[in-house]
This record gives sequence, structure tokens and C-alpha cells, in this order.
Amino acid sequence: MSVPPVKETIEQYGLESQPQGGYFTPVTRLRLRGVVGKLIAHNAMNAHQILQEIFGFSSYRPGQEKVINALIRGKNVLAVMPTGAGKSLCYQIPAIASRQRTVVISPLVALMDDQVSVLKELWIQAERIHSGRERFENVTSWKQFQRDTGKLLYVSPERLMTEKMLSAIDRLDIGMFVVDEAHCISKWGPSFRPDYEDLSKLSEMFPNAVIAAFTATADEATRADIMTKLSRG
Repeated sequence: MSVPPVKETIEQYGLESQPQGGYFTPVTRLRLRGVVGKLIAHNAMNAHQILQEIFGFSSYRPGQEKVINALIRGKNVLAVMPTGAGKSLCYQIPAIASRQRTVVISPLVALMDDQVSVLKELWIQAERIHSGRERFENVTSWKQFQRDTGKLLYVSPERLMTEKMLSAIDRLDIGMFVVDEAHCISKWGPSFRPDYEDLSKLSEMFPNAVIAAFTATADEATRADIMTKLSRG
């Protein structure tokens, strides 16, 4: 059974909206997979085409286009978006449009599994590495990502920031690091996690990579702390 792209009602800064446009039927999507796969491989789709032809939406939700365009232009971004506002598309579309790999950092195993499953249903190259999988599964996923047959790699912060993993990733061409639940990096936030603190090293270790941080809520002090730790200024 094919998984629809995004169906939930969203709430964005107090404004409610329904997703605009439909999404492809399973049969149509299967027919499109071969063509879409070739277009992605040759980087022949722009952001709006990816939104329409892969995810099946005719228009962006409030706030999405600004974030997507900034990331495509190579700008570091901190996006504060309520849960269910479609933030995953804000980094998935730039990752697909780019010729480079994207690393998505998340502490949520269920989110990794769900997003990778949906992306693979849409014929998008995505892998994940986390402690809930068998070692051989993680090794296979890493090899796929290493060979450039994986476009996005989902990984936990504690797994990413090991010396071995950082050394391996340093040999690849990483275009973007996405930090989900970014409020966890700030000591001013109520959900501070020490393993997120190490993510502040990313901008120094990978100065050419874009840093995209996403969170559902953050006050001014927390936002400033996130940008100071993740951004190069």
C-alpha cells in the first residue's frame, strides 16, 4: 500500500489551513517512479516541481517556501514551526534538489523510521542509522549513503558525533546538516540534552555545509543560543 505524502491539517502561527491540491494515486505514482527517479538523478527538477511531482502538492504551506529557498541558496536557517506544519518538506526538498548529501540529525527513532519509509515509497534515496536496528542493517544503510545511492541519512546526535562516524562523513561531500528538535541544544531550553551540545562543532568541522535547525517552539533566548552554537555567526 502506498503512503500518501502529507495529509494532516496544519496550524502555522495561529493560522489554520488545509493542504492544497491532491496527491497521486498509488497506480499513478508507480508509473511515475521511473521517470521521477531519472529526473532526480540528473538534478533536472526544481523545488516547485519536486513539491508537485513527487510530494503531490500544488502549492506550499505558509512559511515553507521561504525556508526552502533560503536553504537552496546556501543560507543557514533556524525555523520555528509548530508540530504538523510540514517542516520535513523544508529540508527534504532542498536535499532532493541538491547534488550533495544531507544528514538529518534527530533523537526520535520513530520519526527516522517513518520518514525514511515514506521517502522510499516516493522513490527518494534515504537511509537511517540508529540503535534500534541490527548492526548489519546500519552497515548496509551506511554503504548505500557512502556510495551516493542514499540522498539523505537520518542519524541520532550521539551516533553522529562519534570520532569514527565524523571521520567517515568527513570523506564525503555533505551539503547540509539538518538538526531536528534544535531546542535541545540550548541550556536555556527546558529540553536541553548534553549529546546535542557536541553539535556545535559541526560548523567548524564542515565549514562548507549548510546548517538547518528546526524546532516547534523556542523563546528569544533559546533561538539566539541555537544560532550561536550551530551557525558560523
